[in-house]
Amino acid sequence: MMKGFLEYVPGDSFLHRMNPVAKLGAALLLVIATFATGNFVLLALLAALDVVLAAQCKMLPQTLGLARAVALFSLLLALIALLFAPQGDVLVALPWGYIGTESVIAAVLIVVRLVVCAVPLFLVFYVTKLTDMANALVKVLHVPYKYAFTFMSTVHFIPVFMNDMSGIMEAQTARGVEFDGGIAKKIRLMMPLCVPLLVSSVRKTNSAAIAAEVRGFNLRTRESGFKEYPLAGMDYAALAVGVLILAAAIALSVLGL
Repeated sequence: MMKGFLEYVPGDSFLHRMNPVAKLGAALLLVIATFATGNFVLLALLAALDVVLAAQCKMLPQTLGLARAVALFSLLLALIALLFAPQGDVLVALPWGYIGTESVIAAVLIVVRLVVCAVPLFLVFYVTKLTDMANALVKVLHVPYKYAFTFMSTVHFIPVFMNDMSGIMEAQTARGVEFDGGIAKKIRLMMPLCVPLLVSSVRKTNSAAIAAEVRGFNLRTRESGFKEYPLAGMDYAALAVGVLILAAAIALSVLGL
């Protein structure tokens, strides 16, 4: 299992060694390509690329677990599209409309696209330290530090909040609360937990803001960091592959394939 959701996993793969900006840029190109095409052959190739990248990082089991979780979430969106956005020829008549042939294809595309695009994005954060990501954005792309810091803090607090929720649920379970059952029951039991989670989140956010202010957050500039993030050959190669995949996706879309 991974250390935690969106927490850095040490390693020596080529993804670990790549420039953080190049990793993020290549991942975003793959995400755009995923949504730019409806060609299932290209999407299958992108899924295969996801598997290769995960295997190269030695994170294949975890990635498959992530893909399964994203697929389950996307099934809800796909079901909404299937039932309430009728397209194409009628397959099944419903009291409020129908399920069409194009609706089925659209629903499948939702699941496939979300799974395929989620993997490279999550891999980027698992193989990159957030401090390196923020500093590289400042050094390479000249992003103002306050924006890079905001981005880094947002990603950092996601696993923190999830761990807090897990701790609160464990405390409730120790008091005899049972979270087993249907979705409706789980939602009803988890709603009261949002209050202590919100209080904890506000406290942590406030503490982080005070710490940043004490460390001279407003004085940070591009020259403040001592570590440099030069782009190497593998970085340019990864970006070139991403551009080629995006170009292929756009071409297939224009040609209607």
